Amino acid sequence: MLELAILGFLADGPLHGYQLRRRIAHLTGHTRPVSDGSLYPAINRLVKAGLLDRRIEPGAAAAQRHTLTLTAAGRAELLRRLREPADLEISDSTRYFTILAFLSHLPDAADRQAVLRRRLEFLERPASFFYDSDSDHDEDRPLRADDTGDPYRRGMLLIARATSRAERSWLREVTGAGAGTQEEGGEAACLLDRVCPDCGRLAAERDARYCGRCGTPLPSF
Repeated sequence: MLELAILGFLADGPLHGYQLRRRIAHLTGHTRPVSDGSLYPAINRLVKAGLLDRRIEPGAAAAQRHTLTLTAAGRAELLRRLREPADLEISDSTRYFTILAFLSHLPDAADRQAVLRRRLEFLERPASFFYDSDSDHDEDRPLRADDTGDPYRRGMLLIARATSRAERSWLREVTGAGAGTQEEGGEAACLLDRVCPDCGRLAAERDARYCGRCGTPLPSF
């Protein structure tokens, strides 16, 4: 995702190498500093591929500075990567947020919505850090916060649940997936806001009070 970040920031305008490194470091956070040993080889690959243009400018005290500019081919490659992210770039939060940081560069709203809907679909699948074997099913059952007595694992699951809930809420808002549509007679047809807050399963019936998979109480209308 380093190359995507380089292309994305240069889509906003030319930058010197140290400016680019600082912006990427801020994007990835202090836990993932960007080293010269990873940044400049990536820049060199992109220059060699014709995706970036590098020119030398005089700097302070006669020091030379390299200014990087996105080429037309580089912009096309950026849009391709944003439009067609791999599955890992949707499921891995760090990679996905790099996509999200530059998604506005996609000119077609339908393309942007498609990426966001893929993320929403992923988040609505049952998932956990920990799983328990269930003899009645072929796949292991994802564990909820209430299923573990380990306080630290419980903390992990509670934080993940709150984060996932907030992101799903935002994604439904921006994609329109959570907007209730009206049937004849005024009955609300959309059930997306009846998603289980623990396992992510969609309520099978409008009047369901509990999740059919894990038994968690469902949010009421």
